[in-house]
Amino acid sequence: MPIPYDSATDRVYERAGFGAAVRRGNHPVLVVVDLTRGFTEPEFPTGSDLTHTVEATAELVAAARNGGVPVVWTAIAYTPAEADGDAVTWLAKAPGMRALREGSEAVALDPRLPYRGEQDHLIVKKGASAFFGTALAGLLTRLGCDTAVVCGATTSGCVRATAVDAVQHGLPVLVPGQACGDRASGPHEAALFDIDAKYGDVVDLADMVKYLTTKGN
Repeated sequence: MPIPYDSATDRVYERAGFGAAVRRGNHPVLVVVDLTRGFTEPEFPTGSDLTHTVEATAELVAAARNGGVPVVWTAIAYTPAEADGDAVTWLAKAPGMRALREGSEAVALDPRLPYRGEQDHLIVKKGASAFFGTALAGLLTRLGCDTAVVCGATTSGCVRATAVDAVQHGLPVLVPGQACGDRASGPHEAALFDIDAKYGDVVDLADMVKYLTTKGN
């Protein structure tokens, strides 16, 4: 699902050789990035109304489970020392993220999502990428995954960072655009354009539902 931009930009990217389709493997994983209440509900300082993103993601999770595809959830959470101190440089740039404290409502996965608690894989992270400083790469190796389907929030932040690191770990990346959300449309669309050009394929939700249903491990 190529993201429309403008004809001049499209010509520049085409000339540079960006935008080729990725290979789709037979053993995908669904990585649901940071759909916690602090991002999906506008009442939280870091959040916005991501109802449509949550609904689309729930559809993907159902398809993954029907197809026997593993689902990995991620969440950002900081200890009180991290949230209140200077140890995490990112928090100096984005101080609103200090509200994402361990044990708080802000870091709980959105209750509208079909998360199964101890039966599901949950990666707790401190930075944007789900791979940075976590055990995600090792987990995906043990699960035998050969393709990463990445969705969640925010498109311009943690989704994009996770997509970049996934391809750098040797995984083809598929990003269902309808299952990604951001605080504003501009960064959302720009991030999808960038991912589709350089790091993975931005694809249709129905396409991914079919893929996950039929490509289980």
